[in-house]
Amino acid sequence: MKQDPTRNAAYTVDCDDYVHVVEFNPFDSGDSGNLIAYGGNNYVVIGTCTFQEEEADIEGIQYKTLRTFHHGIRVDGIAWSPKTRLDSLPTVIKFCTSAIDMKIRLFTSDLQDKNEYKVLEGHSDFINGLAFDPKEGQEIASVSDDHTCRIWNLEGAQTAHFVLHSPGMSVCWHPEENFKLMVAEKNGTIRFYDLLAQQAILSLESEQIPLMSAHWCLKNTFKVGAVAGNDWIIWDITRSRYFLSMFVSSYQKASNNN
Repeated sequence: MKQDPTRNAAYTVDCDDYVHVVEFNPFDSGDSGNLIAYGGNNYVVIGTCTFQEEEADIEGIQYKTLRTFHHGIRVDGIAWSPKTRLDSLPTVIKFCTSAIDMKIRLFTSDLQDKNEYKVLEGHSDFINGLAFDPKEGQEIASVSDDHTCRIWNLEGAQTAHFVLHSPGMSVCWHPEENFKLMVAEKNGTIRFYDLLAQQAILSLESEQIPLMSAHWCLKNTFKVGAVAGNDWIIWDITRSRYFLSMFVSSYQKASNNN
């Protein structure tokens, strides 16, 4: 990785393919390097970034490519699995991609002999967001321009299917409670779903449209941020008049499951 003083970015990496999407692994991979993936027209590249704050003998940042996966079609989205581990024997690399052909591909690798992928089919239009459940890594959520949110298991079967009122733009899982899912729609509506009851339990509305992206704060799940119209919007869901009933209902379901 080299420093580039002519751009706003502090460092650049030379790539052999176009770069359409970049994702750091948000989970602890058990290694000093931070896993990063980027996708292009034909490939997904997995690497590590090690920062000076982590190792004193590194000047700035050090990048290392671990493996290049042939994808064969443009990569539009990448989501990491919490099951990814660099310190296990064998190493486990697990992630999924969305592509221009409206399919999801689930990749599993040990960075040596085992390099597999599975295709998940069902969406009929462009996939705008996808995410692994962050606790167990056993399900994948995806949202699409086809006005659906779909939940998949690792075998490729759909375990839930929600019809939306407009294109789904973002999807996020609650970091601790796997039965809670947030879905943001282009029409400005953000809904929270109870996956056990398979129904919406709370909604937020943006006065600005189109809503292009939204995120659930993982450090404080009462906060939701979104980009809509020309605005950056932050909600505090505790101020919603539906919050108390959502909290009680979800708590009761979680208690019953335990």
